[in-house]
Amino acid sequence: MLQCINIIKDYPVHGGRRRILNGVNFTLEKGEKLGILGRNGAGKSTLIRIIGGVEHFTEGKIERDMTVSWPLAFGGAFQGSLSGLDNLKFICRIYNLDYTDTRAFVDDFAELGHQLTEPVKTYSSGMRARLAFALSIVIEFDCYLIDEVIMVGDARFHARCQEELFSKRDERAMIVVSHDMGFMRETCNRVAVLDQGKLVPYDSMDEAIDTYENL
Repeated sequence: MLQCINIIKDYPVHGGRRRILNGVNFTLEKGEKLGILGRNGAGKSTLIRIIGGVEHFTEGKIERDMTVSWPLAFGGAFQGSLSGLDNLKFICRIYNLDYTDTRAFVDDFAELGHQLTEPVKTYSSGMRARLAFALSIVIEFDCYLIDEVIMVGDARFHARCQEELFSKRDERAMIVVSHDMGFMRETCNRVAVLDQGKLVPYDSMDEAIDTYENL
């Protein structure tokens, strides 16, 4: 189970503070797939980063008894002065992964070639996303956090992402952020709309989409 309890997130702005999340509450059980809809700037990616532990919240509490990924394709945790390979070695030590197997998977999946030995700060955003996605997949979390920014690269890479996540790991829990309604319908069995800092759940996907499109 993953539970967010009254999550509040404020950002400092000139002359005060801006509240992005204003008491977000939800519970996600193992195997559930929650889709989150919301306009640009509503705080969807902020919420995903908070759940993944890469951004702090202002108030509230998160309880979990399952492992949760960082946001897929999020490369912000990499040490830019180190090579992709050295970052991979560091991840292997933290998560007690077999280096040889992990290196082989990342080589095949991310397709960075010799650039894996170059400093991450020299990577394009797409290259960082490929490396982060490959490392996210190889760790085998109970819950994956999927922002639509995972859709980097060409159609073949997209297809491989879909296969790894939604076919090979279809029993895992997921939180999905996307503007693609077809993708939401195909992927998610629960849906909620984030608007004005509040996350509102809907029993009907159609009702949630209608609400989102009329925001």
